[in-house]
Amino acid sequence: MADHGANPAHAHDSAHLHVSGSARYCDDEAEPADLLHLAFGQSTVAHARLVAMDLAAVRAAPGVVAVFTAGDIPGANDVSPVAGDDRLLADGEVTFVGQPLFLVAATSQLAARKAARLGQISYEPRPACLTIEQAQAAQSLLEPTQRMVQGDPDAALATAAHRLSGQFDMGGQDHFYLEGQIALARPGEDGQVHVLSSTQHPSEVQHLVAHLLAVPSADVTVEVRRMGGAFGGKETQAAFFAAAAALVATLTGRPAKFRCDRDDDMVMTGKRHDFRVTYEVGCDDHGRVIALKLLLSARCGATFDLSAGINDRAMFHADNCYFLPHVEILSERLKTHTVSNTAFRGFGGPQGMLAIERVMDHIAQALGADPLDVRLANAYGPGRNVTPYGMTVEDNIAPQIMARLRHDSRYDARRAAVVAFNARNTVLKKGIALAPVKFGISFTTTHLNQAGALVHVYADGSIQINHGGTEMGQGLYIKVAAVVAQVFAVPVGQVRITATRTDKVPNTSATAASSGADLNGMAAHYAATAIRDRLTAFVARTFACAEQDVLFTPAGVRAGAATLSFATLCHKAHRARIQLSATGFYATPEIEYDRAAHKGRPFYYFAYGAAVSEVVIDTLTGEHRVLAVDILHDVGRSLNPAIDVGQIEGAFLQGQGWLTTEELVFDGAGRLLTHSPATYKIPTASDRPRHVTIALWDGDNVKPTIHRSKAVGEPPFMLANSVFLALGQAVVATAPHNRAIPQLDAPATPERILRAIAAHRGA
Repeated sequence: MADHGANPAHAHDSAHLHVSGSARYCDDEAEPADLLHLAFGQSTVAHARLVAMDLAAVRAAPGVVAVFTAGDIPGANDVSPVAGDDRLLADGEVTFVGQPLFLVAATSQLAARKAARLGQISYEPRPACLTIEQAQAAQSLLEPTQRMVQGDPDAALATAAHRLSGQFDMGGQDHFYLEGQIALARPGEDGQVHVLSSTQHPSEVQHLVAHLLAVPSADVTVEVRRMGGAFGGKETQAAFFAAAAALVATLTGRPAKFRCDRDDDMVMTGKRHDFRVTYEVGCDDHGRVIALKLLLSARCGATFDLSAGINDRAMFHADNCYFLPHVEILSERLKTHTVSNTAFRGFGGPQGMLAIERVMDHIAQALGADPLDVRLANAYGPGRNVTPYGMTVEDNIAPQIMARLRHDSRYDARRAAVVAFNARNTVLKKGIALAPVKFGISFTTTHLNQAGALVHVYADGSIQINHGGTEMGQGLYIKVAAVVAQVFAVPVGQVRITATRTDKVPNTSATAASSGADLNGMAAHYAATAIRDRLTAFVARTFACAEQDVLFTPAGVRAGAATLSFATLCHKAHRARIQLSATGFYATPEIEYDRAAHKGRPFYYFAYGAAVSEVVIDTLTGEHRVLAVDILHDVGRSLNPAIDVGQIEGAFLQGQGWLTTEELVFDGAGRLLTHSPATYKIPTASDRPRHVTIALWDGDNVKPTIHRSKAVGEPPFMLANSVFLALGQAVVATAPHNRAIPQLDAPATPERILRAIAAHRGA
């Protein structure tokens, strides 16, 4: 056995490589002399029948080696994750601006991109649904509207002392990863192909490439060492570029690279779903919800992608931390002729959670109460602990987190100071808000909750680890390496982390749903433990002691009175023909869900947190600044506190961007106008509040996860809801005697803030 002790804060395994510029990404690989560079010819219309394509000028363009259309694909023209409806190259119909029509292979990236603009395309225009309103009017749905219900909301609403209704919109968000979409394919012998892909889901890319090429999955190897960011945007979207590169490599016999230009990347790839929220709520005189009817309308785009799961998760999180005794949640999945929206950090959870937080603010505003008191009055608790989907909340610590953060952040004193500031100032108005997070951890598609790992121990005592998780900067690799190192009680530097490859660990799930460390950490733990158990038995036999007397410690392996180094033990074990390699497998227990009824236990556990944000707005310009943020977040028994704090801060800032500055603007023809850093504004260093505190909740996970830790990738994103809510409170202060809720939509750009102020003052 080994004594784990407290988990230390290890530096990211690639930190020294990142800061020195030595970390190798796909585009850093040496380019072979015969490499082909790729570009898509794209649709310029949102919806049309594809009448004809004249590609003569494309083929004649300088540097062009080959041009491919849908008819050149040997297998299935499909790169979709679920529904079989994402064409690599359009065939007969186009359904969004930017859709790939043909594929150019040239001797340089610039030559390929220039040639791709030369295609002469004939369209027969068809009516296009571009917005939520248009899709609703046309009843354009990807699947039937889903309904989740608990109790009798209509009857309960009729008895409520107060009834309120409202509607607001929240926009989408571009992933804006630093490393864009990229893939490099090399043809192998006998029809095999190797694909280096910037993807969160190597196994899915492998299977889709195999189907596209009409070869077995065993003939396709997909590899990824690291990504320069992903955030969900490389879960399904990476398949387009990997499949294109593999197709060209296979048909030409030459290596092929697709490095997508940033503008093209933003036009062609999916975003976070934009939502319209409509609600009717009834509450008592204390602000406690009696009944709620909620409609979540999402613009999904032209194809299915992952919209079903994303919108399901929005429904799952429409309660956040609050007990809703009588509730109906309707979810419209609207089909539009825009690029298909896709996975993004939180996977629908942020949209559902922001909906209920607006409801809480509306109740507080109507009753003249502190919104925090309304949130606490509605929190889950004993006898009030069943979610709208029928899952009992067993690990609820949200009230304790809110109470501690209220005290530690001096929320009440600061709220009083904000009120005093607003009374003294007519131009600048402040707002403050404390909001909690309860985020379910597990893939809601049950079969995805599995992982495999492969651990080798070499005769010199060094260790190599491979697993199905992918590294996108979030620190998964170092966390799993530390798990393995602790099994053997060796320094983490003794564990060599290797690139994720489909020929080492097969049939893996995406690194998503915040489950990377939960799944792969446990699988690696099982693999390492299997080797340690063999070594323990060998030591016990060799030194004639009981197995319980064999201890793996940082000072060496103790066998009774004897101690030997780990390297010496491995050398002896190898000479004694002890197997020093093992696989590990883990499947998350206790989860089941009936999607038809929308009832069950889709999550293994919940991660919690809370944030206080204080903001100030300029009522003349609509500009704002986030002044201070205090965060208390639950990561269980942290696998790596340094990594976790970094994840929390990064997620918060990304959430702040979604709700304040990142605006996707489409014109009336379905063209994205904000497709570069010049027009699409992600947060910068100056947007980080000057005052930020981040504390970790001091409690273990009640579930036996790896070292009793909790997921950290997605939950902190929703802590930024507190920024949006604080902005709403600042707008309230412009007309403090108006009990209406301000009509503020997200993102809260200066224009939207000004409109909200004008409406609130004029109401």
